[in-house]
Amino acid sequence: MTSITLEQAKSVVAAAEGKADDIDVPMNIAVVDAGNNLTAFVRQDGAWLGSIEIAKDKAFTARAFDISTAELAEVAQPGGPLYGIAVSNEGRVIVFPGGIPLKQGEEIVGAIGVSGGEVDQDHAVAEAGAAALAEVLA
Repeated sequence: MTSITLEQAKSVVAAAEGKADDIDVPMNIAVVDAGNNLTAFVRQDGAWLGSIEIAKDKAFTARAFDISTAELAEVAQPGGPLYGIAVSNEGRVIVFPGGIPLKQGEEIVGAIGVSGGEVDQDHAVAEAGAAALAEVLA
């Protein structure tokens, strides 16, 4: 199994931090490896303390199910096929945007989770981090 390296994870975090700075919203940014182990984390100055675990859990969720938390949210709504999934895994599953699997080609090598703003802001910052990995691996 290929996994994101620490240096690659740092690149992901740096790009995500840059996007958070661009939109002027301090964020918590977590990156996990292919085994879902925390590899890198940053809490920007002023980021909500309550969002630390949410960022970690968004990364966990994206890797545990190999799907973005935005996509998971769509199927986890009442009446959806995965309704109730948010209470699995000791409550660590997050069903709102901000978590994205990280890929090397088609292989998932980790995930990023971001929390600290509105969910669309969290998702945009996570996307910036994911895009940076694609650039590093190109």
